[in-house]
Amino acid sequence: MKAIAIKTFGGPEGLAVVDLPVPAPAAGQVLVATEAVGVGGVDTLIRSGALSAYGFKEGFVPGSEVAGTVTAVGDGVDTSWIGRRVWAFTGTGGGYVEQALVPLGQILPLPGSLSPVDAVTLGSAGAVAHFGLRHARFTAGETVLVRGASGSIGIMAVQLAARRGAAAVAVTTSSARRGERLRRLGATHVLDRSGAGGEDAPAGYDVVIDVVAGKDMPSFFDRLGPNGRMVAVGAVGGQPPADFGTKIMASFRKSVSFATFSTATVPPADVRAVRGEQFAAAGRGEIETVVHEVLPLDAAVLAHRKMAAGEVFGRIVLTP
Repeated sequence: MKAIAIKTFGGPEGLAVVDLPVPAPAAGQVLVATEAVGVGGVDTLIRSGALSAYGFKEGFVPGSEVAGTVTAVGDGVDTSWIGRRVWAFTGTGGGYVEQALVPLGQILPLPGSLSPVDAVTLGSAGAVAHFGLRHARFTAGETVLVRGASGSIGIMAVQLAARRGAAAVAVTTSSARRGERLRRLGATHVLDRSGAGGEDAPAGYDVVIDVVAGKDMPSFFDRLGPNGRMVAVGAVGGQPPADFGTKIMASFRKSVSFATFSTATVPPADVRAVRGEQFAAAGRGEIETVVHEVLPLDAAVLAHRKMAAGEVFGRIVLTP
């Protein structure tokens, strides 16, 4: 089967098409014929080599979420899954393939009204946004700033905060055009990448959801109001400075706080329930999935180049 592997860490050109044997599902696993593969920010970090300290090696197949049809099951798995359309979480990798192995506990049936492309645009991002806002203890009537709002997680955070009654939803983005698209999704104030601008934008925010991290993250502690909470749900801009905590201490009298968030800390049953609710809501048109572009699987290098260039609004999806 066709797959995309990291031949060399570094730029997008380090990705290559390889031929792998079709795997056989072991006990508790299913095999999914992929119809859509989501391209995520973590994929680009792994490809760059930034996460090699976590055990990623050259030859690794990236991709964490796919959607398609179950074609085979391992021992202990009900054969009624065969032929069903599902969304599937492959973990930290293994998704850029024509046939993906997935633990049974990491698949979810797709409603008939939701396409595979929309499923991988929403699946991981929607859960991160939902539980990230919960981790920040966001409540109706509070103000929210979404840093890095043009990606799939940021877009979902904007929609969910607006739907839950935020008094204001500010976003950082790179252009006026993107800002207008985010306004249509629920943003009330559009800021530049530094967090400046936005006519009548709040002086301080109750919650900052940060998808970017990177060297400029500490400056956003200045955007928090009294008792404000910043939650980092991603790090597409790389790691923050090692001394970023000094900025928090400088705001000591405002009682601000900082936390990271990963859905790995949420009970799987809770994630599954929320994801199912979001799939149903998207199928009814209550949540918008924003797909930047659909490309063939063997165009993964182009997809990663677009990500690196900052061209993507929403999610790029690969189709085998």
